[in-house]
Amino acid sequence: MKRFSKWLFILIVVLICLYYGHSYYRSFRTPGKSFTGALQPLDNFQAHVGDHLKDHVTMLATQIGERNLAHYDRLEQAAAYIRQQLEQQDYKVEEQDFTVQGKNCRNLFAVLDGSDKSKGALVIGAHYDSVAGSPGANDNGSGVAAVLELARIMKNEATTRPIIFAFSPNEEPPYFQTDSMGSLQLARWFKLQHFPVASMISIETIGYYSDQPGSQKYPSGISSFYPNTGNFTAFVGNLKSRALLNSAIYAFRDTTHFPSEGASLPGWMKGVGWSDQWAFWQTGVPAIMVTDTAPFRYPYYHTANDTPDKLDYDKMARVVVGLKHVLQALAQ
Repeated sequence: MKRFSKWLFILIVVLICLYYGHSYYRSFRTPGKSFTGALQPLDNFQAHVGDHLKDHVTMLATQIGERNLAHYDRLEQAAAYIRQQLEQQDYKVEEQDFTVQGKNCRNLFAVLDGSDKSKGALVIGAHYDSVAGSPGANDNGSGVAAVLELARIMKNEATTRPIIFAFSPNEEPPYFQTDSMGSLQLARWFKLQHFPVASMISIETIGYYSDQPGSQKYPSGISSFYPNTGNFTAFVGNLKSRALLNSAIYAFRDTTHFPSEGASLPGWMKGVGWSDQWAFWQTGVPAIMVTDTAPFRYPYYHTANDTPDKLDYDKMARVVVGLKHVLQALAQ
């Protein structure tokens, strides 16, 4: 009997290891193949997108500059600029306000109506604040620019599912992953208003790329699965968002000639929850981040040198046009 129990115990341990080993392996398996080879010159549409992206980043990081509660007037200027840009595209801009340290903070969003309003919405969002001491060109002027440009180029698209273009403050420390975080306030508000949200994509720091070997770093334990050259855009989500991530990266790879990598990883792993997708996880919404991987690649992350001249607007344009195809696919 003791011998039987011993072998039963061994069998259970082996099965558990196989299960978790298979689950871990699945975390790095994504559909389609990343683009390889030389990038073709931008077409006129992509070039126009790139020009718009550069204009937005320059406004946010140079003309406005550091924007957070410590520089509240500039945070308000950024919110006003976002509103102006959306209204120029004939969007109705909604505002969800909350108070932090006696100051009014604004979540801004605009809705592209789908043909079936009973379908849960797809939120694509970016935070518009910058960390203390930084003008925030890449983090996260690039994300704001991308969502503004996606709102522009999607304006006349017919979709089944509504798309919400959202902009939130207070993502950066000391408000990150606290009740003062703008995207958490927005995610909770959607839930309280019984506004159905099916999924969310956070655009976070997407402007820096390098063709130098060794330019890409990773959290410990996953580097062997990915290239060490930081020339790709990354799709990152937690384990519960795997289906969303797979659908998004497949749509990107199926339509876009630009390198991409993806992973669905435990939410506690370093970097996986480092943006506004974390906020939507708290309300049970599948959510992913699209990023250049920020501190794992970008040498000017959270510094005074995060300025517009460090960004590659041509490659940003390729990514944004690719994300248009992602939105089109997910919103059907």
